[in-house]
Amino acid sequence: MGRALAGALLSAGHRVTVWNRSPGRADDLVGRGAVLAATVEEAVAASPLVIVCVIDYSAVHAIVRPVAETLRGRTLVNLTADSPDRAREAAAWAAAHGIGYLDGSILTPAVSIGTDGAVVIYSGPEEEFAAHRATLAAFGGRADHLGTDPGRAAAFDVAVLDFCWTAVSGYLHALALARTENIRAAELAPYALGIGDLLTHMVPLFAEQVDAGEHPGDQSTVVSLAAGMEHVVEASEARGLDTGVIGAALATARRAIAAGQGRDGISRLVDAV
Repeated sequence: MGRALAGALLSAGHRVTVWNRSPGRADDLVGRGAVLAATVEEAVAASPLVIVCVIDYSAVHAIVRPVAETLRGRTLVNLTADSPDRAREAAAWAAAHGIGYLDGSILTPAVSIGTDGAVVIYSGPEEEFAAHRATLAAFGGRADHLGTDPGRAAAFDVAVLDFCWTAVSGYLHALALARTENIRAAELAPYALGIGDLLTHMVPLFAEQVDAGEHPGDQSTVVSLAAGMEHVVEASEARGLDTGVIGAALATARRAIAAGQGRDGISRLVDAV
């Protein structure tokens, strides 16, 4: 992702200085005109705008904290994924050292960077975002500032990833279950696509119901959802499969039923969680 970001800046005509923890990883960028810094301090000193994208905030701190004095008076845009609270801690550290700070999250894969399909969200001081918005536009697509709370972008990110990886885990479990019944993954895939189509309807509908606090059970209920999940758990256990994810979902539904919410629509489960 870091190489994709730097590449997009180069394509947009910006002067770019790069540094990477792994030697040689930036060679292609240098071939395109980037300047390779020998040290983090040299990279930071090259521009009023510094962008960091690594594995987590522990890596960010290891890289930027030793060069805090060089960062003073510059803007640090942190596009590393992590938790909302760690984003707020990073912002507080930056403020204490006179460093402008924007926290950001990238909601699309590296191949999208520099295209209309990219989605990058930011949070932190509005004046910092406004000052560098034109440069950050090189990443393409949507560049949304979501508010001054520095943890807000990370909060959006973990919520979207929660949805993404739980859904992906469910699909992979489905393929494992299908395989125990001698169903090839390619045979199941066309039917699984129908669930994807259903989700495009559920996402805005559940958002509306959750925000309104209304969970009508005229189409489906928590009880009917639990019954379906019980079938999956039974079939999975019969084949010796791990039922951790589907079992946790069923436990949530059963809590809602025990609380007298079984006849509500399944969006009611947000409260059970």
